[in-house]
Amino acid sequence: MFAVSLGDDGAELRPLEIWQAEEFLAHIDRARELVDPWIPFATFATDLESARALLQRYADKQAADTGRLYGIWLDGTLVGGVLFRIFDTESGNCEVGCWLESAGEGRGLVIRAVRNLIDWAVEERGMHRVEWVASSANTRSVAVAKRLGMTRDGVLRENYPYRGVRHDSEIWSVLAPEWRAQRG
Repeated sequence: MFAVSLGDDGAELRPLEIWQAEEFLAHIDRARELVDPWIPFATFATDLESARALLQRYADKQAADTGRLYGIWLDGTLVGGVLFRIFDTESGNCEVGCWLESAGEGRGLVIRAVRNLIDWAVEERGMHRVEWVASSANTRSVAVAKRLGMTRDGVLRENYPYRGVRHDSEIWSVLAPEWRAQRG
């Protein structure tokens, strides 16, 4: 297994794998309150069996080269994660996303982790376009896209029904030449 350091605070980015289902479920239980208002990710892991199934789904995506899932560990504790929800090598497009529990907030962990994903997607895998999709009401997620230097491409009005509410989805992106220019 590998771990990528995310800085001097001991934070690490590691693959999230099926054998970590118990740790993943405990983390999702801690993160549920922050994640659940915006995306159904937390609702997919409510017990050990469903946590394993979610991790298996991403293992299958990784095997097919269509997605990947990584955890963010801080001081040895899983506090969040990042993912390639979509990874399409044929088109050169992918979508990144994240989630975090309160113990990881305010440390820049998501920004640091997503930068690693985008660097890898652009430089190693040749992706041309990296997208970020967020509910317009999720101001923290929109702020991440801005801090990553992404451009707001537009808003899909009321396109995402979740928990009885139709959400506007903001689409943000960065193109490979833009990413390289900002990374210097």
